Amino acid sequence: MAASSSRVMLGPLVAAIDQGTSSTRFLVFNAKTAELLSHHQVEINQSFPKEGWVEEDPKEILQSVYECMERTCEKLTQLNVDISNIKAIGVTNQRETTLVWDKETGEPLYNAIVWLDLRTQSTVERLINKTPGRNKNHLKHKTGLPISTYFSAVKLRWLMDNVDEVAEAVLTHRAMFGTVDSWLIWCLTGGKSGGVHCTDVTNASRTMLFNIHTLDWDPELFVLIYLFNCYLLQPVMSEHGLLTTVAYKLGRDKPACYALEGSVAIAGAVVRWLKDNLGIIQTSTELEKLAASVGTSYGCYFVPAFSGLYAPYWEPSARGIICGLTQFTNKSHLAFAALEAVCFQTREILDAMNQDSGIPLTQLQVDGGMTSNRLLMQLQADILCIPVVKPSMPETTALGAAMAAGAAEGVSVWSLRPEDLSEVTSEKFEPQINPEGKGHVKHCYLISILAVPICLDTVKSLDTSSFLGFYLFLLFSTF
Repeated sequence: MAASSSRVMLGPLVAAIDQGTSSTRFLVFNAKTAELLSHHQVEINQSFPKEGWVEEDPKEILQSVYECMERTCEKLTQLNVDISNIKAIGVTNQRETTLVWDKETGEPLYNAIVWLDLRTQSTVERLINKTPGRNKNHLKHKTGLPISTYFSAVKLRWLMDNVDEVAEAVLTHRAMFGTVDSWLIWCLTGGKSGGVHCTDVTNASRTMLFNIHTLDWDPELFVLIYLFNCYLLQPVMSEHGLLTTVAYKLGRDKPACYALEGSVAIAGAVVRWLKDNLGIIQTSTELEKLAASVGTSYGCYFVPAFSGLYAPYWEPSARGIICGLTQFTNKSHLAFAALEAVCFQTREILDAMNQDSGIPLTQLQVDGGMTSNRLLMQLQADILCIPVVKPSMPETTALGAAMAAGAAEGVSVWSLRPEDLSEVTSEKFEPQINPEGKGHVKHCYLISILAVPICLDTVKSLDTSSFLGFYLFLLFSTF
């Protein structure tokens, strides 16, 4: 971006903090044109103390925000942009990740437990067993959610039961609980010196403590947890494994809009696994080149159920599987299978959405880092058999947070009226394969997924050859 004198007169600017699972970004937009003026990104370290446990350091998360803000403002200053024109900051974040801190010292009482962490599986099982009919959907009429390790309430329960500092702080009324947005806002608005402890309905709706009908915390849900040890104007409860969640609420007196959501535990993170755990690639950009060099998985299928299966199965005991290997299979085929795995998981979510909504989706709009992988975008269009639309500016999550902040009461520097919104340029990937052509492939992938939980119950009693025979029987008996 070249500096120019015209940039001095840009008018109101709006920024966004995009705090994700693997990185933090700070982005600044022109409120009149939606142009991204500058941004900075910092990666976040994850720790894995035990199998299935995933943690992050709350202080590192906060420091990454400070660093991103400072570096972005430095870049804007170099461009002769007046940073005092930043009128508001929106926050978008990894949602269910859970933190508890001391309101008097401002210190975290434990690491942040990341949304895909599985340590609460036994807690979830005990909670389900206490419900009538052992029904994992017992709370769904209020929360829109199944009882799952995914959500914040069971993580909070684990912290209260297993971390002495948390239990003591709860008893002495010093404990503050929140998702990442709450932690950041509290720290950025003063911390222990009067910081604001708040969240919004979208994050609250993922705690399993929030009633999505009344749009308020539900005392009965708190009691239950404490004593245990397609945008819609009305919430529609999914019958096909999706979540009913609050999409947005743009103002104190505005109605809430709801969404059906399908959550996948491991999608983009599979790239990091191939890089850090297997060493197949050195950078994420290598994955596309590696997969494109063969153009097929050659019958290899990869189900990255590292943290169980989320929507639409909700099977926390499932684990990953790679099958269909031959002597010919190499790392390029595995790279292609990893990209296909992302696409097939998306396909399952869209199939469930089509069934729940009764309105077949005619195209898929995408954003995020993986959209830079053109092979993945084309594969996704082929597997879905509908066009995939990628915006030229992929940071639409951060843009949405900035727009909401700029349109907030008392700020009002960004109009959300359709006639005032800038047109977004995009690229469309059209399906290039016969819809019937992917039927067999999708079927094989589905059988691979079904094999994961079934094999968990069966493999203990089988030797290696019997297990392979069992798997082949499972695969071919479906045709």
